[in-house]
Amino acid sequence: MSYTIDRVIPGGDFEDVDKRVRQVLADHGFGVLTEIDVKATMKKKLDKDMSAYRILGACNPAMAWEAIGLEPRVGAMLPCNVILREIPEGVEISAIDPVVSMSAIENDELKQVAGEVRDKLSEAVKAV
Repeated sequence: MSYTIDRVIPGGDFEDVDKRVRQVLADHGFGVLTEIDVKATMKKKLDKDMSAYRILGACNPAMAWEAIGLEPRVGAMLPCNVILREIPEGVEISAIDPVVSMSAIENDELKQVAGEVRDKLSEAVKAV
């Protein structure tokens, strides 16, 4: 079972794809709360070089509110991470599948919310 929703933008420019992803996430009700530039961090902390790799912490506030109301500790699994990474074919976009990540929590209502979030993230990834 895959734990991410993936798409490759062939020959895409990393920064251009990043801008498009942020816009599409916003169009689907998500804001980017956090950003980690993994490439820069690895260079700074380990003096290691790698291809562009960025983690965006995306959150749909209404869905997060609902999930926290159903399961207060679910915040340990938020926000929904979306990664952008440079690969030989272009730029790969991978969003966490919330249904898979929430599968350890025994709460049917939360699983329904996770399904709704997955649908929104899937639509966003396809729309980039």
